[in-house]
Amino acid sequence: MYIYKTALGLAAVCLAAALFMALSGNLGQAGPFFIAFFAALAIGFRGYEKFRGFSYTVMIFAAVTAALYYPSYFVEVDGFKFAVLITPLIQLIMFGMGTSMSVQDFIGVAKMPKGVIVGLLCQFTIMPFLGFAIASTSDFSPEIAAGIVLIGCSPSGLASNVMNYLARANLALSITITTIATLLAPLFTPLLMGLLAGAFVEINVLDMMWDIVKMVIIPIGAGLLFNKLLRGKAKWLDDAMPLVSMFGIAFIIVIITAAGRDSLLEIGGTLILLVLVHNLAGYFLGYWGGRLFRMEERDCRTIAIEVGMQNGGLASGIAKEMGKMATVGLAAAVFGPLMNITGSILASYWHRKPPAGELDEMPQRDDAVGMVKR
Repeated sequence: MYIYKTALGLAAVCLAAALFMALSGNLGQAGPFFIAFFAALAIGFRGYEKFRGFSYTVMIFAAVTAALYYPSYFVEVDGFKFAVLITPLIQLIMFGMGTSMSVQDFIGVAKMPKGVIVGLLCQFTIMPFLGFAIASTSDFSPEIAAGIVLIGCSPSGLASNVMNYLARANLALSITITTIATLLAPLFTPLLMGLLAGAFVEINVLDMMWDIVKMVIIPIGAGLLFNKLLRGKAKWLDDAMPLVSMFGIAFIIVIITAAGRDSLLEIGGTLILLVLVHNLAGYFLGYWGGRLFRMEERDCRTIAIEVGMQNGGLASGIAKEMGKMATVGLAAAVFGPLMNITGSILASYWHRKPPAGELDEMPQRDDAVGMVKR
């Protein structure tokens, strides 16, 4: 515990130094102190159960701050452009998702058809059209506006499963919606982008379908095959994939932040605000979408989180394949860290308010603990 308290003390000192330099007109020299503040805060949070879930997100802030102050280090080194790593990283993350999937994830459709259908309906209507409305009312350039639509057209990600577990929601339904939405992404994401984002930039629907198949379907299929043939024989992979996924997502965000630094510094505050509105409205409308179809409280919570938390990594990969990583990819880079903060807060709030009739215990499912580790 001593080391965590020391880290928090160091964070306070670094923040004070950074703010002093910034207020003294030396914002450019305050970078190392801001970076050290976030890094020390992330370490300090690890020592407290209530804040441990924020540690990863705060560490991403440290990395993003480094990318904003020293972008050249995260764009290329000796002629090697880091952007080429984005697609392989997405494929690796999707492979990890495949290795942790089983037939149970698909059986859930038959067991909970109403919940899955309502969840998918909300997933592929609320966020895409909300993103289009927000983008249309903004003063952003067409490519940055298209990025807001893109994050809305993406499926939910694995982070939503963790938040649903913590929120006492229906974990089995969450896993099933995430799985099916991800597998449907090669069809629905390009079609929705063509319909909505086509108003801002040219969208080649067929090319985007193939890009998503390469990034999602093929790696997940390989992961499923790996799981079937080597189930229980590669524990090292089960232990490594969560860390690989976390590092991969953080690295993708950093690369895009560095590439789009100038645009982000120019419109960063407004973009953060609009992305936050998009995210929070997704939770609200997702929850009441479930209520509209008379879903149980646990299912409404599940749909709210599934709708509000999108797969920012996949959106970043699509932006890179479009050749517009520094513009179309900006909204995804901002959305990822923000949704982890808001999702953690919402999950913590619901965790303290068990659904009516439920005992004061966490929702159960055989692989619940495994999902949280992912």
